[in-house]
Amino acid sequence: MTIVDVARPDREDLPQLQRDTLFVTDGGLETELIFHDGRDLPCFAAFPLLDTLGGLARLRRYYDGYLDIARAHRAGFIVETPTWRANPDWARQLGYSAQRLDEVNRAAVALAREVRAVATADGLTTVVSGCIGPRGDGYDPEVAMSAEEAQCYHAEQIGAFADAGADQVTAITMTNTAEAIGVVRAAVGTGLAVAISFTVETDGRLPTGQQLSRAIEQVDAETNSAAAYFMVNCAHPTHFRSAFDHGGEWRHRIVGVRANASTLSHAELDEATALDEGDPADLGAAHAAMRDRLPSVTVLGGCCGTDARHVAAIVSAWSGD
Repeated sequence: MTIVDVARPDREDLPQLQRDTLFVTDGGLETELIFHDGRDLPCFAAFPLLDTLGGLARLRRYYDGYLDIARAHRAGFIVETPTWRANPDWARQLGYSAQRLDEVNRAAVALAREVRAVATADGLTTVVSGCIGPRGDGYDPEVAMSAEEAQCYHAEQIGAFADAGADQVTAITMTNTAEAIGVVRAAVGTGLAVAISFTVETDGRLPTGQQLSRAIEQVDAETNSAAAYFMVNCAHPTHFRSAFDHGGEWRHRIVGVRANASTLSHAELDEATALDEGDPADLGAAHAAMRDRLPSVTVLGGCCGTDARHVAAIVSAWSGD
């Protein structure tokens, strides 16, 4: 195990870590665009919408639905940029040059800052987060980088977010610890706070087979606990709730949950031709049932198959409304 001594970003600047306010974030952007709008999203990439006026208008409407939830609950809001696929390998498949990719990542932060201005005018505490996705398939860890390779690979996108004025970066659907460690180190190099969100399979383990607790502990051990916090995403609560049966400090490092609407496995979702939206009320109840096991969670949103209806149900159930 390689241990690198790195300085921590100042976590005190992240209001979601104060634990006195709930924060709403968004749901499954890509599945909403594909199945609700009927849009074609090559490579499951939403960031090309930033290139057109119509695409920008659609993204603003998308964020508006989640802002309404935050307003209703007097919650904070985390604006996650639509850049989960905006990294070099995926962008290259879509015909983006390195310069054009840099521009689109900066444009994403500019849009998020615009959304923040609207939310702030309504009195909502708002955080702009640059969204980072995995280099490869979000469900498949077979082609994994070393931590050093991941740091180099993700550094340019993180640097663009930092230069454009993001408050933090969030790496979503991480399948393995090496890539997560690389992201943390790259973010530390820019001075940005960073959150890591792991995905798990139906057994509550990472796609590599590693226990969630061990993954969080390993990332902390190899980065001097430099990540501001951790999250779990792209799995249904029934897949990962048993992981929290075992106590330990690692559970306090989990600050956010962005679950799928469906109870299907990743393999089943890959083969699905129709959207499994599940039941928003049941999804909310499944979240509320985990509250005692996750004492530090303040960030709630959704992932594949979810939209504003699901996130509203989750926030209401968690709040006891």
